[in-house]
Amino acid sequence: MTTFLRDTATVFRREFAPVLREPVGLLFEMGQPLLFLFLFGSLLDGAVGSSWQWFVPGILVMMCLSGPMASGYHLLVELIGGSMERMMVTPLNRTAMLVGRTLKEMAILTAQAVLIILLALPLGFELHPAGVLAGMALLIVFGVGLGALSFVLALKSAPGGTLFYVVTQALLFPMLLLSGVLLPMDSGPAWLRVLGDVNPVTHAVDAQRALFAGDLADPSVLYGAAAALVVAGAGLVLGNRAMRRGV
Repeated sequence: MTTFLRDTATVFRREFAPVLREPVGLLFEMGQPLLFLFLFGSLLDGAVGSSWQWFVPGILVMMCLSGPMASGYHLLVELIGGSMERMMVTPLNRTAMLVGRTLKEMAILTAQAVLIILLALPLGFELHPAGVLAGMALLIVFGVGLGALSFVLALKSAPGGTLFYVVTQALLFPMLLLSGVLLPMDSGPAWLRVLGDVNPVTHAVDAQRALFAGDLADPSVLYGAAAALVVAGAGLVLGNRAMRRGV
């Protein structure tokens, strides 16, 4: 276990070092979420009740999709460049490689989420500490699964990378729209609501909104937690298997 923790910390430091050298890059990555927050959120004011309580959790889930899912792109770049292949011949634990990379993405996601919440407070967002902490925990679990699945996709796509680009572009945006992140799904046609119900992101969004509103006992929290755990479990199992098989 000590060796595993040491290897995980080594991978985490390696992955996080570029972020510390160029922290401004994180602000550029947040350009789209901030744009949606300040412009789109203002347009929804009054249309969905307390718009900020409704919209801020959706923005956080959107960041959870785009951040950890895009993390596979960085792995793909290393696979194409050959640096990942050099890491695979080291005695580093293969599972630690996956966990260390995933923890790096979760650290970035947490920092960005805290910044979004702080910026939303002056706009009218009401802070429920217990709900926010529970929502952040759910977000991290969901992000772990998404990040691990993106690593699996990157490994399967090497060396060309075409599969990674096709799958992420074909799935990411439809999953985002069908989750009700930007607009309520309640007024949509029946077939659209059915597609939304089978989308795990929908349940994560509903759970986040209930938690951020301080309603920890809402049934949607249970469904969202179940969806996050299923995605995390599948991602870690498949990701660990892919890492152990190597490049």
